[in-house]
Amino acid sequence: MTDIYYMEDDESISGTVKEFLERQGYRVSIFSTVCAAKKALEGGCPALVLVDWNMPDGNGRELCKWIRGQFRDLPVIFLTVRDDSRDIVSGFECGADDYVVKPFELEVLLSRVRALLRRCGDVSGNYLSCGLISLERESRSVRLGREEISLSPSEYQLLLHLLENKGRIVTREALLERVWDSNGNFVNDNTLTVTMKRLREKLRRPACLKTVRSIGYRMEEPKKLEERVV
Repeated sequence: MTDIYYMEDDESISGTVKEFLERQGYRVSIFSTVCAAKKALEGGCPALVLVDWNMPDGNGRELCKWIRGQFRDLPVIFLTVRDDSRDIVSGFECGADDYVVKPFELEVLLSRVRALLRRCGDVSGNYLSCGLISLERESRSVRLGREEISLSPSEYQLLLHLLENKGRIVTREALLERVWDSNGNFVNDNTLTVTMKRLREKLRRPACLKTVRSIGYRMEEPKKLEERVV
C-alpha cells in the first residue's frame, strides 16, 4: 500500500483528507506538529508528503526545506490557505513539487497526488533508516544525523542488509552469505565480527543496532514513533 504523510494540525481538514484518500487505496498518517513529522520521517520514508504552511511549532516552508535536505526526490505537495503569489513561489523555491490552495476539491487533490506519483514513482524504497542512521540506495550514501559517514563496501552491504530487515533478527550465517559468499569470497566468522566492530565504531555505537547473543544482529528503532491518527 502506498504511504502518504500529511502534516496538518486542523483535525477537521486532516480527517476529511485521510478518509477520502484511504478510500482510494492509500494509507495516510497524520502529524500535527513539525516535531512529530520529523520524527516520523526519521523512522521511514513514505511515497509522498502533504504539508500545511502554518504549524503550531513551526512552518511548512522550513519543514519542506528540511525534507528536501533529507530526501532529495521525495514528492512534496503544499496544502495551504496562503494564496499570495510570493508564498507560492517561495513554496516551490524551498523544494515543493506542487502547491494546492485551500479550500480545494478532494478530486483535484487526488489527481495531483496521482500525477506526482506517476512522474516520480514510489521513492520510499530508496531510503532506509533506523534511529539517526539513514541510507540512500541510489547514491549509496550513509548519514548519521546530518553527518555523512564513509563506509567500506563490506560495511555498507552489512548495514544495508540489516536495515532491509529492520525489526528482524539476521543470523551471522545469513550475513556471511549475503555480504561475502554471494561474491564468491569465502571468509571465516571472524571477518564478520571485525567488520561489525568497525561499522559500530563509525556509527558511534548506535543503540538501534542490537547483538542477539550466539545468533546474530537486529536493527531496532530506539522507541516507537508517536503518531496522532485521526
